[in-house]
Amino acid sequence: MKKMISWNVNGIRACVGKGFADVFSALDADIFCLQETKLQPGQLDFAPAGYHCYWNYAEKKGYSGTAIFTKEQPLAVFCGMDIPAHDTEGRLITLEFDDFYFLTCYTPNAQDGLRRIDYRMQWEDDFRAWVQSLDQTKPVIFCGDLNVAHNEIDLKNPKTNRGNPGFSDQERGKFGELLAAGFTDTFRYLYPDVTDAYSWWSYRFHARDKNVGWRIDYFLVSNRIADRIADAKIHSEIFGSDHCPVELDIEI
Repeated sequence: MKKMISWNVNGIRACVGKGFADVFSALDADIFCLQETKLQPGQLDFAPAGYHCYWNYAEKKGYSGTAIFTKEQPLAVFCGMDIPAHDTEGRLITLEFDDFYFLTCYTPNAQDGLRRIDYRMQWEDDFRAWVQSLDQTKPVIFCGDLNVAHNEIDLKNPKTNRGNPGFSDQERGKFGELLAAGFTDTFRYLYPDVTDAYSWWSYRFHARDKNVGWRIDYFLVSNRIADRIADAKIHSEIFGSDHCPVELDIEI
């Protein structure tokens, strides 16, 4: 059984000041992934014992960034997807293991007024092609802040958010295409009808206290290993960011 954790920390240095190391230790994951590290090389010394650590930094300071900590050393590590238009923001890390590929991803935000929607659509197409190409060789597990609530059940106020970044028809459609390309949303696989299950809350209007949130953090797996999913959890009890960690337990 492998325990995997994904967490958008919205700035790892700030999160460290809010007890990140204790959460990391308590969760004791086999693979622990971060998004939105907002970090440059040399700005943080976090190298937990027993883990191999991989970072992908954005060229822009204080922006984006991803990391993976894994107990098992991978066969290979690749940052980005070998597309220059995408590979300056530190959004993707791919690990190859004996029996599967593992990725963490921080999907670009479409931004207010959907002003970055065209870029977002190109990212979606290229990312889908990337994971499909890997899936032809080995099963794929990928996680991260995918910056979309797929269906109305995945956010508190779907009607008033229709068309907003993260709940536009375009973004939801691309998530549907990703599933149709051979991948399973692990949380919905086990809990298709669970409501009020969210992984992100605005810092405004006491949204987290009221559980007015969105489920935009995911673990997806190749369809052919979906039957190995043991559990999928949303750790809404864990603070330190505007997102909470999400978990996948899988036999692989």
